[in-house]
Amino acid sequence: MAEVDLLPFAGEAAANRLLVEDPMALLVGFVLDQQVPMERAFSAPLELMRRLGTISPGGLLALDPEVVEGAFAQAPALHRFPRMMARRVTALCLLLQERYQSRPELIWEGVADAAQLKARLRSLPGVGPQKADTLLGVLAKQLGVKPAGWEAFIPDHVCLADIRDEAGLAGYRAYKRSLKGRS
Repeated sequence: MAEVDLLPFAGEAAANRLLVEDPMALLVGFVLDQQVPMERAFSAPLELMRRLGTISPGGLLALDPEVVEGAFAQAPALHRFPRMMARRVTALCLLLQERYQSRPELIWEGVADAAQLKARLRSLPGVGPQKADTLLGVLAKQLGVKPAGWEAFIPDHVCLADIRDEAGLAGYRAYKRSLKGRS
């Protein structure tokens, strides 16, 4: 299904591959992608797996919440707000367990159209409209998930969905810098 072997968001080859190989890693990266550098957010799933031995929803839910929070807070912390983000990832796991049989890919498999997919993505903890559109863009442009009407939801500016290599990453960073220059 994936059109790419890796998503170059994490700054580490193994973490970049994990984002394609494990749908939970991709979702955790997106949940954490706020108020920290992109590489930190998207490398966190691999580091969490190293620290806890799992990033599966069932595996994380089987652990004491204090253990999960401790893994997020362990130096170097996985996020600027490690305990809050540990709770957010736990909330993601609970939602996946309740609605999707603890299988993250069921969020996008079998959706009727892109509007339904966006609604499902928006229901995830920490995923607002812009992040949902970007995640939908990554799914469509890079991972081969193209529900009917997906094109209408893709951001009309450079976003993570457009990063396929170092040149794309450089273009994305230049775009983000230009935005900061305007404010």
